[in-house]
Order: sequence, then C-alpha cells, then structure tokens
Amino acid sequence: MLMCGRYGFIPDKEFYDRFEIENREVEVAPDYNAAPGMIMPVVTMNSPKRIEKMKWGLIPFWAKDSRIGYSTINARSEEIENKPAFRKAFRQQRCLVPASGFFEWKKVTDLGKPRKIPYWIRLKSKKIFGFAGIYDIWKDAEGYEIKSFSIVTTKANQIMSEIHERMPVILNKEVEDIWLDNQISDIKILKKIMLSYPSEEMETYRVADLVNNPRNNSPEVINQED
Repeated sequence: MLMCGRYGFIPDKEFYDRFEIENREVEVAPDYNAAPGMIMPVVTMNSPKRIEKMKWGLIPFWAKDSRIGYSTINARSEEIENKPAFRKAFRQQRCLVPASGFFEWKKVTDLGKPRKIPYWIRLKSKKIFGFAGIYDIWKDAEGYEIKSFSIVTTKANQIMSEIHERMPVILNKEVEDIWLDNQISDIKILKKIMLSYPSEEMETYRVADLVNNPRNNSPEVINQED
C-alpha cells in the first residue's frame, strides 16, 4: 500500500539557513495541501545545496509517457535499489523534500460503513524537516525537460502504525548530507539511514475533511479537529 500522498510545506524565515541554500533568490511559498502532480521545492547537492522546483511523481528518464509519474509518487525503501523506475535515481540523484508535516487517512468503520479519517503528522518541535527523496529528468518528444521526484517510504513507527502501515522516510539533520552526496553509492550506508523516524519525537492529530480536496490550500487544512 502506498503512502505519503499529501503533505504540507510551510517555510519560515529560517528555511534557507536550515537547509544551507545557496540560490536564495528562488522564492518558496507555503503549500498546506501538496498533492501529486504539483510543482514543489526540493533540495539538491549541486555544490553547494540548491533549491529546485520539481513535479511530484517521478518520471523515469526512459519513460514513454509522463503519466507514469502518478504511480511513482512514493518509492519503497526496501526495494528502491531494484525497481527500474527508481534504481538509477537512488544511486545518482537523491534529494531532500522539505516539509512541515504530512497527511494520512485512518480507515475506520462508522455505523457499519467504512470511512477514512484524515490526520496531520508532524514533529513535536513543529520544525520543518526533510523527506528522503529521489529525482529524475525526463524529456518529451519536443525535448522539453521535466524534473520530477518521489518520496521514499518505510515501515511505520509506533505512532504512525495506529494510522497506517507505512510512513515517509524523515531524515535526521545529521545524515542529510550523506543522503544528498551522490558520490556515495554504497547501498549499505544508504539503507542505514532510510529508517522510521523516532515515534517519541512525532505527534498526530485529526483534521477536517477539508484536506480531501487538494484545491483547499489554506492554514485551515491543518487545524486540529475537535
């Protein structure tokens, strides 16, 4: 089952310093309800770190049709090095996907009917963080270039397992440079950092069904539901 299919990116005034961004002329804006297919900022290590805008949903360089991106929004950490759509990007084109939190839907039964309840998941510190991401560059028939990315996922930690069986890989700041360094291709090293984030450092709360429609993109989307 796939997950991280929606997240929020709410940069603060420390954003550029937090990710040591060199090209600070690139503006970033809050997005409370980022959905697949949207153009979002990612961080790459291109001597030095840079912000680039990419489409969410990785389109492999060899793809014949860009629509493959809607089935590649996530890359499972357990098999990323073997999947044709991801293996080149995993070895050579890793990135960080800045986020403030992400959404997931818990399946419940209400009055005998199945339904999904949305939750907002973030760090207890409320600080911005980076998902482990990979990206690729695809060209259409006219030679137009599209950069696109996928978010790496792993098994859920304790707090997330109450909502969903998987979660995005959130990287500790101390290992972000390892992930971004595309000179590192040792799978054992990379596997060691594609882990579930410590449950005790995260929090979740229920939000309104407003989030179900990606056109709803305002602070109300992440408000706690009573």
